[in-house]
Amino acid sequence: MRIVFMGTPEFSVPTLMEIVGQGHDVVACYTQPPRKAGRGMEERKSAVHQAAETLGIPVRCPQSLKSEEERAALAELAPDAAVVVAYGLLLPQAVLDIPVYGCLNLHASLLPRWRGAAPINRAIMAGDPETGVEVMRMEAGLDTGPVYMAEKLVIGQDMTAGELHDRLSVLGADLMVRALAALPRGGLVPTPQAKEGVTYARKLDKAETRIDWTRPAREVHDHVRGLSPFPGAWCEMEIAGRSERVKVLRSALDECASGEPGTLLTAGDELLVACGSGAVRLVQLQRAGKKPMPAAEFQRGAQLGAGARLS
Repeated sequence: MRIVFMGTPEFSVPTLMEIVGQGHDVVACYTQPPRKAGRGMEERKSAVHQAAETLGIPVRCPQSLKSEEERAALAELAPDAAVVVAYGLLLPQAVLDIPVYGCLNLHASLLPRWRGAAPINRAIMAGDPETGVEVMRMEAGLDTGPVYMAEKLVIGQDMTAGELHDRLSVLGADLMVRALAALPRGGLVPTPQAKEGVTYARKLDKAETRIDWTRPAREVHDHVRGLSPFPGAWCEMEIAGRSERVKVLRSALDECASGEPGTLLTAGDELLVACGSGAVRLVQLQRAGKKPMPAAEFQRGAQLGAGARLS
Protein backbone atom coordinates (compact mmCIF):
# COMPACT_ATOMS: atom_id res chain seq x y z
CA MET A 1 0.00 0.00 0.00
CA ARG A 2 0.95 3.64 -0.36
CA ILE A 3 1.61 4.82 3.18
CA VAL A 4 2.17 8.26 4.66
CA PHE A 5 4.00 7.88 7.97
CA MET A 6 3.62 10.50 10.71
CA GLY A 7 5.84 10.30 13.78
CA THR A 8 8.57 12.10 15.66
CA PRO A 9 10.45 10.42 18.57
CA GLU A 10 12.54 7.28 18.84
CA PHE A 11 9.42 5.33 19.84
CA SER A 12 8.08 5.75 16.29
CA VAL A 13 11.14 4.46 14.44
CA PRO A 14 10.63 0.66 14.83
CA THR A 15 7.16 0.98 13.29
CA LEU A 16 8.52 2.92 10.33
CA MET A 17 11.26 0.33 9.80
CA GLU A 18 8.80 -2.57 9.98
CA ILE A 19 6.43 -0.95 7.49
CA VAL A 20 9.26 -0.45 5.02
CA GLY A 21 10.53 -3.96 5.70
CA GLN A 22 7.14 -5.42 4.85
CA GLY A 23 7.33 -3.89 1.37
CA HIS A 24 4.88 -1.01 1.75
CA ASP A 25 5.56 2.12 -0.28
CA VAL A 26 6.14 4.90 2.27
CA VAL A 27 5.68 7.93 0.03
CA ALA A 28 6.47 10.53 2.71
CA CYS A 29 7.30 10.93 6.39
CA TYR A 30 5.74 13.78 8.33
CA THR A 31 7.57 14.77 11.50
CA GLN A 32 8.09 17.69 13.87
CA PRO A 33 10.49 20.39 12.60
CA PRO A 34 14.11 20.33 13.85
CA ARG A 35 14.47 21.80 17.34
CA LYS A 36 17.37 23.58 18.99
CA ALA A 37 18.91 21.40 21.70
CA GLY A 38 22.13 20.73 23.57
CA ARG A 39 24.69 23.14 24.96
CA GLY A 40 25.35 24.63 21.54
CA MET A 41 21.62 24.98 20.84
CA GLU A 42 22.11 23.46 17.42
CA GLU A 43 19.07 22.33 15.46
CA ARG A 44 18.48 18.60 15.72
CA LYS A 45 16.31 16.54 13.43
CA SER A 46 13.83 14.17 15.02
CA ALA A 47 14.54 10.44 15.23
CA VAL A 48 11.96 9.79 12.50
CA HIS A 49 13.48 12.52 10.32
CA GLN A 50 16.91 10.89 10.54
CA ALA A 51 15.55 7.39 9.91
CA ALA A 52 13.54 8.58 6.89
CA GLU A 53 16.58 10.24 5.33
CA THR A 54 18.57 7.03 5.80
CA LEU A 55 15.81 5.14 4.02
CA GLY A 56 15.57 7.71 1.23
CA ILE A 57 12.00 8.72 2.10
CA PRO A 58 10.92 12.34 1.48
CA VAL A 59 10.44 14.26 4.75
CA ARG A 60 7.94 17.02 5.47
CA CYS A 61 7.98 19.16 8.62
CA PRO A 62 4.92 21.43 8.59
CA GLN A 63 4.22 23.56 11.64
CA SER A 64 0.54 22.71 11.26
CA LEU A 65 -1.77 20.65 9.05
CA LYS A 66 -4.65 23.10 9.24
CA SER A 67 -3.92 25.07 6.07
CA GLU A 68 -5.50 24.29 2.72
CA GLU A 69 -2.03 24.20 1.20
CA GLU A 70 -0.86 21.42 3.54
CA ARG A 71 -4.04 19.41 3.01
CA ALA A 72 -3.63 19.69 -0.76
CA ALA A 73 0.01 18.54 -0.53
CA LEU A 74 -1.06 15.49 1.47
CA ALA A 75 -3.88 14.69 -0.94
CA GLU A 76 -1.44 14.79 -3.87
CA LEU A 77 0.42 11.85 -2.31
CA ALA A 78 -2.74 9.74 -2.78
CA PRO A 79 -2.12 7.58 0.31
CA ASP A 80 -4.01 4.37 0.91
CA ALA A 81 -3.48 4.88 4.64
CA ALA A 82 -1.68 7.13 7.07
CA VAL A 83 0.13 5.60 10.03
CA VAL A 84 0.51 7.92 13.02
CA VAL A 85 2.89 7.11 15.90
CA ALA A 86 3.55 9.86 18.46
CA TYR A 87 3.51 12.56 15.79
CA GLY A 88 2.74 15.50 18.08
CA LEU A 89 0.40 17.48 15.81
CA LEU A 90 -3.38 17.40 15.75
CA LEU A 91 -4.91 16.06 12.54
CA PRO A 92 -8.03 17.98 11.47
CA GLN A 93 -10.98 15.99 10.15
CA ALA A 94 -10.21 17.17 6.63
CA VAL A 95 -6.79 15.46 6.91
CA LEU A 96 -8.22 12.30 8.48
CA ASP A 97 -10.53 11.96 5.49
CA ILE A 98 -7.78 11.98 2.85
CA PRO A 99 -6.36 8.41 3.00
CA VAL A 100 -8.52 5.72 1.37
CA TYR A 101 -8.51 3.55 4.51
CA GLY A 102 -8.19 6.40 6.97
CA CYS A 103 -5.53 7.14 9.57
CA LEU A 104 -4.29 4.42 11.91
CA ASN A 105 -2.75 5.48 15.20
CA LEU A 106 -0.46 3.37 17.40
CA HIS A 107 -1.02 4.29 21.04
CA ALA A 108 1.01 3.04 24.00
CA SER A 109 -1.75 2.22 26.48
CA LEU A 110 -4.89 0.14 26.86
CA LEU A 111 -7.49 2.72 25.95
CA PRO A 112 -9.46 4.47 27.31
CA ARG A 113 -6.89 4.47 30.11
CA TRP A 114 -4.11 6.99 29.57
CA ARG A 115 -5.20 8.94 26.55
CA GLY A 116 -2.79 11.71 25.75
CA ALA A 117 0.89 12.60 25.71
CA ALA A 118 2.72 10.50 28.33
CA PRO A 119 0.95 7.12 28.69
CA ILE A 120 4.11 5.09 29.38
CA ASN A 121 5.29 7.29 32.24
CA ARG A 122 1.83 7.70 33.74
CA ALA A 123 1.11 3.97 33.75
CA ILE A 124 4.24 3.28 35.80
CA MET A 125 3.81 6.29 38.08
CA ALA A 126 0.29 5.10 38.87
CA GLY A 127 1.54 1.61 39.70
CA ASP A 128 -0.44 -0.09 36.92
CA PRO A 129 0.27 -3.84 36.74
CA GLU A 130 -0.10 -3.96 32.95
CA THR A 131 -0.33 -1.79 29.87
CA GLY A 132 -0.05 -2.41 26.13
CA VAL A 133 -0.25 -1.02 22.63
CA GLU A 134 -3.30 -0.52 20.47
CA VAL A 135 -3.96 0.30 16.84
CA MET A 136 -6.96 2.59 16.60
CA ARG A 137 -8.80 4.46 13.89
CA MET A 138 -8.20 8.13 14.38
CA GLU A 139 -10.98 10.60 15.03
CA ALA A 140 -10.85 14.35 15.63
CA GLY A 141 -10.92 13.79 19.43
CA LEU A 142 -7.85 13.02 21.56
CA ASP A 143 -7.31 9.23 21.32
CA THR A 144 -11.07 8.62 21.22
CA GLY A 145 -11.32 6.44 18.10
CA PRO A 146 -12.37 2.78 17.98
CA VAL A 147 -9.70 0.13 18.50
CA TYR A 148 -8.73 -2.36 15.78
CA MET A 149 -6.07 -4.46 17.53
CA ALA A 150 -4.35 -4.62 20.92
CA GLU A 151 -1.47 -6.37 22.70
CA LYS A 152 -1.04 -6.40 26.47
CA LEU A 153 2.23 -6.32 28.41
CA VAL A 154 2.88 -6.93 32.11
CA ILE A 155 4.77 -4.10 33.83
CA GLY A 156 7.48 -5.60 36.03
CA GLN A 157 7.74 -4.27 39.58
CA ASP A 158 11.12 -2.66 38.89
CA MET A 159 10.64 -1.84 35.19
CA THR A 160 11.53 1.74 34.27
CA ALA A 161 9.76 3.96 31.78
CA GLY A 162 12.75 3.61 29.45
CA GLU A 163 12.57 -0.17 29.52
CA LEU A 164 8.81 -0.18 28.99
CA HIS A 165 9.20 2.33 26.14
CA ASP A 166 11.58 -0.01 24.32
CA ARG A 167 9.39 -3.08 24.82
CA LEU A 168 6.24 -1.31 23.64
CA SER A 169 7.89 0.28 20.60
CA VAL A 170 8.88 -3.15 19.27
CA LEU A 171 5.54 -4.73 20.21
CA GLY A 172 3.69 -1.85 18.58
CA ALA A 173 5.67 -2.09 15.35
CA ASP A 174 4.66 -5.72 14.95
CA LEU A 175 1.05 -4.93 15.78
CA MET A 176 0.87 -2.13 13.21
CA VAL A 177 2.22 -4.19 10.30
CA ARG A 178 -0.29 -6.93 11.14
CA ALA A 179 -3.04 -4.33 11.10
CA LEU A 180 -1.90 -2.99 7.73
CA ALA A 181 -1.87 -6.52 6.29
CA ALA A 182 -5.49 -7.01 7.37
CA LEU A 183 -6.71 -3.55 6.36
CA PRO A 184 -7.28 -3.88 2.57
CA ARG A 185 -9.07 -7.23 2.89
CA GLY A 186 -11.52 -5.93 5.48
CA GLY A 187 -9.97 -7.89 8.30
CA LEU A 188 -10.07 -5.09 10.88
CA VAL A 189 -13.18 -4.71 13.03
CA PRO A 190 -13.36 -1.43 14.97
CA THR A 191 -14.40 -1.78 18.62
CA PRO A 192 -15.62 1.40 20.34
CA GLN A 193 -13.74 2.37 23.47
CA ALA A 194 -15.47 1.90 26.82
CA LYS A 195 -17.05 5.05 28.21
CA GLU A 196 -15.90 4.17 31.71
CA GLY A 197 -12.32 4.29 32.96
CA VAL A 198 -11.13 7.24 30.89
CA THR A 199 -7.89 8.78 32.20
CA TYR A 200 -5.55 11.34 30.66
CA ALA A 201 -1.76 11.10 30.54
CA ARG A 202 -0.81 14.75 30.76
CA LYS A 203 2.66 15.86 29.74
CA LEU A 204 5.38 15.52 32.35
CA ASP A 205 6.06 18.71 34.28
CA LYS A 206 9.40 19.55 35.87
CA ALA A 207 7.48 20.61 38.99
CA GLU A 208 6.47 17.00 39.67
CA THR A 209 9.90 15.42 39.35
CA ARG A 210 11.12 16.08 42.92
CA ILE A 211 10.86 13.05 45.20
CA ASP A 212 8.46 13.39 48.12
CA TRP A 213 9.83 11.11 50.82
CA THR A 214 6.65 11.45 52.90
CA ARG A 215 4.77 9.30 50.39
CA PRO A 216 4.59 5.49 50.88
CA ALA A 217 7.63 3.59 49.63
CA ARG A 218 5.72 1.96 46.79
CA GLU A 219 4.60 5.35 45.46
CA VAL A 220 8.15 6.73 45.71
CA HIS A 221 9.47 3.67 43.87
CA ASP A 222 6.86 4.06 41.11
CA HIS A 223 7.67 7.76 40.87
CA VAL A 224 11.38 7.04 40.40
CA ARG A 225 10.99 4.36 37.75
CA GLY A 226 8.21 6.25 35.95
CA LEU A 227 10.55 9.18 35.37
CA SER A 228 13.64 7.14 34.47
CA PRO A 229 15.74 7.83 32.50
CA PHE A 230 14.15 11.14 31.53
CA PRO A 231 13.49 13.63 32.98
CA GLY A 232 14.58 11.79 36.13
CA ALA A 233 13.24 11.97 39.69
CA TRP A 234 15.55 13.89 42.02
CA CYS A 235 16.23 14.96 45.57
CA GLU A 236 18.76 17.12 47.35
CA MET A 237 21.64 15.69 49.37
CA GLU A 238 24.46 17.34 51.32
CA ILE A 239 27.71 16.24 49.71
CA ALA A 240 31.08 17.64 50.81
CA GLY A 241 29.36 20.35 52.83
CA ARG A 242 27.04 21.68 50.14
CA SER A 243 23.54 20.84 48.95
CA GLU A 244 23.49 19.03 45.62
CA ARG A 245 20.65 17.91 43.38
CA VAL A 246 20.93 14.20 42.54
CA LYS A 247 18.78 12.13 40.20
CA VAL A 248 17.59 8.72 41.33
CA LEU A 249 17.25 6.52 38.24
CA ARG A 250 16.64 3.14 39.87
CA SER A 251 15.30 2.07 43.23
CA ALA A 252 14.06 -1.06 44.99
CA LEU A 253 11.33 -1.54 47.58
CA ASP A 254 11.94 -2.41 51.22
CA GLU A 255 8.53 -2.12 52.83
CA CYS A 256 9.69 -3.60 56.16
CA ALA A 257 12.18 -0.87 57.07
CA SER A 258 10.95 2.36 58.67
CA GLY A 259 12.16 5.71 59.93
CA GLU A 260 11.74 9.44 59.60
CA PRO A 261 10.87 10.18 55.93
CA GLY A 262 13.94 11.23 53.97
CA THR A 263 16.41 9.78 56.48
CA LEU A 264 19.23 7.58 55.22
CA LEU A 265 18.82 4.41 57.29
CA THR A 266 21.91 2.59 56.01
CA ALA A 267 24.98 3.91 54.21
CA GLY A 268 27.95 2.11 52.70
CA ASP A 269 27.28 0.18 49.50
CA GLU A 270 23.53 0.25 50.19
CA LEU A 271 21.60 3.50 50.48
CA LEU A 272 18.28 2.79 52.18
CA VAL A 273 15.97 5.80 52.59
CA ALA A 274 12.90 5.92 54.82
CA CYS A 275 9.60 6.96 53.28
CA GLY A 276 6.19 7.80 54.73
CA SER A 277 5.78 4.07 55.19
CA GLY A 278 8.48 1.54 54.34
CA ALA A 279 11.68 2.50 52.58
CA VAL A 280 13.38 2.43 49.18
CA ARG A 281 16.90 1.35 48.32
CA LEU A 282 18.67 3.70 45.92
CA VAL A 283 20.14 1.51 43.19
CA GLN A 284 21.35 3.93 40.51
CA LEU A 285 22.03 7.65 40.86
CA GLN A 286 23.37 10.52 38.80
CA ARG A 287 25.10 13.66 39.99
CA ALA A 288 24.92 16.80 37.88
CA GLY A 289 27.29 16.63 34.93
CA LYS A 290 28.22 13.00 35.58
CA LYS A 291 27.13 9.65 34.17
CA PRO A 292 24.62 7.38 35.93
CA MET A 293 26.33 5.09 38.44
CA PRO A 294 25.50 2.25 40.83
CA ALA A 295 24.89 3.22 44.46
CA ALA A 296 28.24 1.77 45.63
CA GLU A 297 30.19 3.85 43.09
CA PHE A 298 28.14 6.95 43.90
CA GLN A 299 28.80 6.47 47.61
CA ARG A 300 32.57 6.35 47.10
CA GLY A 301 32.39 9.97 46.00
CA ALA A 302 29.50 11.19 48.12
CA GLN A 303 30.46 9.55 51.45
CA LEU A 304 26.96 9.86 52.90
CA GLY A 305 26.51 8.65 56.47
CA ALA A 306 23.61 6.90 58.13
CA GLY A 307 21.21 9.50 59.50
CA ALA A 308 21.80 11.94 56.65
CA ARG A 309 18.67 13.75 55.48
CA LEU A 310 17.51 13.82 51.88
CA SER A 311 15.03 16.46 50.79
